[in-house]
Amino acid sequence: MDTVKLSRVESLFETLQFPVSRTEAAETFSDTRVQLADGEANLGDLVSDARADSFHSSDELYAELNNTLPIEAVGEPGQSDGDA
Repeated sequence: MDTVKLSRVESLFETLQFPVSRTEAAETFSDTRVQLADGEANLGDLVSDARADSFHSSDELYAELNNTLPIEAVGEPGQSDGDA
């Protein structure tokens, strides 16, 4: 299983062919773990939790992902993970 930092997830999304369904994107990343400020999570599971049924760009998918994450997952407001 691959592990990637949250700050690098958007570049992974750019490897998808858009438009893509939520189910297809979730399956693509089911073997990828993402490092969050408060631990790790399965990226496929996080994508599965998105509200949209499909995505038309990596930016759209990344925005949806950020909307599903609790504030604890991304750290304190104004804090940087040093890997931007």
